[in-house]
Amino acid sequence: MTEEARLEQSEHGAHAASPGWFVLNLADARWMQIQGSGHWTDFEPPDGFEHYGIGVHVLPPGEPNGKYHSENVQEDFLVLAGECILIVEGEERRLKAWDFFHCAPGTNHIIVGAGDGPCAILMAGLRGAGKELHYPVSEVAARYNASTPEETDTPRVAYSDWQMEEKPFRAPWPL
Repeated sequence: MTEEARLEQSEHGAHAASPGWFVLNLADARWMQIQGSGHWTDFEPPDGFEHYGIGVHVLPPGEPNGKYHSENVQEDFLVLAGECILIVEGEERRLKAWDFFHCAPGTNHIIVGAGDGPCAILMAGLRGAGKELHYPVSEVAARYNASTPEETDTPRVAYSDWQMEEKPFRAPWPL
């Protein structure tokens, strides 16, 4: 029998503080933010989920969810609300609520908020040993502050021009 995870409460919301199963409403969850990169749910236990990562990322217009990159594992994205721009293999694609993007291993991509208000995106991706990232330089992504300063496989280098201080907060949810 699997044990229920212990949920920890703070002024910023709740998150899993131990492994196990749990139920948590996004309105009650702790959220994290990095200036210029929107905000995302942070309900996973301290070491993350073992097999895959999953969460909701909310992006204001013009803000990317990270740096243009590829991974050697699959990822999947479902736009829940609002609009965004998907930069995939050097091209821009406009996405709206209920558009689904399957990102096969090795696909260069990043998502940028668009439209008149925030967009919410359900993001899921594989985890585990052997996961690799690559950050190519991209002129298209650079228009949105989403290109790495130089080609690299190291996140520290890719994000060297961003202030990476993660701050917890309680997000206004639903959008």
